[in-house]
Amino acid sequence: MASRLSTYWKKRDFGVTSEPRGEVAARHPRLSFVIQKHAASRLHYDFRLELDGTLVSWAVPKGPSLDPHVRRMAVHVEDHPLSYAGFEGVIPKGQYGAGTVEVWDRGTWTPIEDPREGLRRGRLKFELDGEKLHGNWMLVRIDKRREERQEPWLLIKENDEAARPAAEYDVVQEMPESVKNKTSGARREKGQAKAPRAKLPLSFSPQLATLVDSPPAGKGWIYEVKFDGYRVLARIDGDDVRLFTRNGNNWTSRMKPLAAEVARLGIDGAWLDGEIAVLDQHGNPSFQLLQNAFDAAKTRDIVYFVFDAPFLEGRDLRRLPLVQRRALLATAFGKIDSPLVRFSEGFEIDGRELLESACKRGLEGIIGKRADAIYTSSRSPTWIKLKCTKRQEFVIVGYTDPKGSRTGFGSLLLAVHERSGALVYAGNVGTGFDEASLAALKSKLAALETDRMPLAERPKGVKAHWVRPKLVAEVSFGEWTGDGRIRHPVFQGLRSDKDPDVITREKAAEPASPGKPARKAKSAPRPAKSAPRSAKPAPSTLHGVKVSHGERLIDAQSKATKLDLVSYYDAVAATMLPHLAHRPLALVRAPSGIAGQHFFQKHVETLRIEGIRQLGGGDQPPMLELSTAAAIVAAAQMNVIEFHTSNSTTRAIAKPDRVIFDLDPGEGVAWDTVVEATQVTRQMLDLLGLESFLKTSGGKGLHIVVPLTPKDDYDTVKEFSRAVVVHLAKTLPKLFVAKSGGANRPGKIFVDWIRNGRGATTAAAFSARARAGLGVSVPLAWSELAKLESASQWNIFNLHQRTSKLRADPWKEYAATRQTLAKAAKKLP
Repeated sequence: MASRLSTYWKKRDFGVTSEPRGEVAARHPRLSFVIQKHAASRLHYDFRLELDGTLVSWAVPKGPSLDPHVRRMAVHVEDHPLSYAGFEGVIPKGQYGAGTVEVWDRGTWTPIEDPREGLRRGRLKFELDGEKLHGNWMLVRIDKRREERQEPWLLIKENDEAARPAAEYDVVQEMPESVKNKTSGARREKGQAKAPRAKLPLSFSPQLATLVDSPPAGKGWIYEVKFDGYRVLARIDGDDVRLFTRNGNNWTSRMKPLAAEVARLGIDGAWLDGEIAVLDQHGNPSFQLLQNAFDAAKTRDIVYFVFDAPFLEGRDLRRLPLVQRRALLATAFGKIDSPLVRFSEGFEIDGRELLESACKRGLEGIIGKRADAIYTSSRSPTWIKLKCTKRQEFVIVGYTDPKGSRTGFGSLLLAVHERSGALVYAGNVGTGFDEASLAALKSKLAALETDRMPLAERPKGVKAHWVRPKLVAEVSFGEWTGDGRIRHPVFQGLRSDKDPDVITREKAAEPASPGKPARKAKSAPRPAKSAPRSAKPAPSTLHGVKVSHGERLIDAQSKATKLDLVSYYDAVAATMLPHLAHRPLALVRAPSGIAGQHFFQKHVETLRIEGIRQLGGGDQPPMLELSTAAAIVAAAQMNVIEFHTSNSTTRAIAKPDRVIFDLDPGEGVAWDTVVEATQVTRQMLDLLGLESFLKTSGGKGLHIVVPLTPKDDYDTVKEFSRAVVVHLAKTLPKLFVAKSGGANRPGKIFVDWIRNGRGATTAAAFSARARAGLGVSVPLAWSELAKLESASQWNIFNLHQRTSKLRADPWKEYAATRQTLAKAAKKLP
């Protein structure tokens, strides 16, 4: 009977390599595991579990991830002897696996179910107790092949206290050293205080906290007072000091005394993060006093509480853990004695005790931060906020008339944005005002009055004066009612530092524990921010095209006009043209806006535009071809909203040069699940040896585009895409479905393979979508997927914010990619 190590022995010449030959060993009462970092022709991580006297092994190209949403490809390879677990060294050139091997992690593992049955079924669940990896994990086989071929599996972290989001922590990058050679780790730890030197960025976005209902259990958290004020970031570059709000507004001129005080600190090359407040007679922050200071332009009493330093003394500290950043910041503040700029003290005590104390003092609440967390410019579960009372921002959409002796107005009508971006009524607030604030607010409201109701639906029984949704009110209240209204509200003040376009209903997330991220609250995603419209008269021509009826509203949600849409296409025409030129085209026209009837047009007869011509169809219906940037703008002037393209070009119209997998989520599918499904689909394509590229659809889902050398016909390409999708649905039936139609996919994702047939088209890159919000289909790098907020994150108003920051085309390798389906088809199960 052949030994389980026969394949291992055959691949190695033990007279040349120093790897141990080994034998099948006796069973041990405690099962060991090892992960070896293997720098062969390509760096990968060998994941090995002891079972029945050998090490069952997988090669994991990217190494393990602590994020439950990240599936790592793991290729099942030959068993290794137990003695291999301690091997470190160099496998000589010419030998199998030539390169360096290090023991990256080691420890014991505990099967959660019968491991032999799990290996047979292709689903192995277990717990790791290593020096780096802990908690529950799972290996899942995704392809059943002939025995002589290597099997692809997925290595998945389960969602427990040891899990960490990938955007926040990459264990492979953060802990690269060998566990056998501790000196490398010691050098790294010692060197962490010396963060890399970096050029001070001109702009910077702060980290935001996640609302939770209660403090997390366990240690590892640092708590601070939640100041009742405005978030402010200070940029210090020599004598140049600038103060910015969290939205990037420059408020230096509004706080000249504070800017001067920051300049005297003696700190250089820094971005400081903190909160400004005005203290009352008891030393407590008062939001009303802060409001009064700005209203009266008397800001000398504003105090800046600094709690973090993403950049300090010319170094980038963002990758350091919070405890180290604060230590460096405290050292800098140790030389400072300023009544206006203070280091925000932290407390490593029980969060419940501190919250109770803060509430008794009449404070707004507390902030908790995980001590080991890096700094990330996004909302993160490693920073949490706990409030003494329910309190949040609302958009003011109207007001009622005063009654009796009251002056100004009776109450303010409040709203928040829902998932679609529409404003929904949240109730009104009529208390918390004095005579001065009533008069000041009434003046602001009068300037914003409009006949158009800004709400998605008129609230019953409410008589109001509507205003444009430009003001943000901070309101405390008792609770939310079942129909989405707030109970017992009290007005706290206006928030001129908050953008009304991003105000949604706050919902508390589950509190996190050290090593475990907070579960994201199921609040509506932030609607896309509209670009400010110019007060100047709009030009009458764009790209030589005269724009008629530019003032006509085409989207009620974003308030987009026809001119806004035409201007968008004018701005992106040159970038968009390569995605349209030489490719059969179909157009979606909406003469009455997106709420009206849409026309899907493939013929020229009613759309005569220079630069657009009709292709001879042969045995297929004729289609359009677009050849100039001016034609894109001219089509938008003719009420075209969407541009769709075929999978082949006019050079080889019967042979597709791409295959598209359109991930279309059904009802009830969370965005995190869409991201997960996209990652799994990409891994499947990687397994088949196919390079793929990612873009948003601009609607609900994502598009994975696989470029091809135009060799196969449409039937072959369509059948290949169908086979891939069927396999995904069979392997992960809780995630994927292979049948189209909404009734077939509640809670699941349909990967649309039908788009790869003859005559089918897909929304092109940079095309707007004829849906509320006018989202845009945008090419992305795969590294951006984990941070993506939605498929319509970018729209015709905010896409410029992305393109202005891009350093390189995320699809720069697309045109040079050469591949066919021949080899990939053979690998299909």
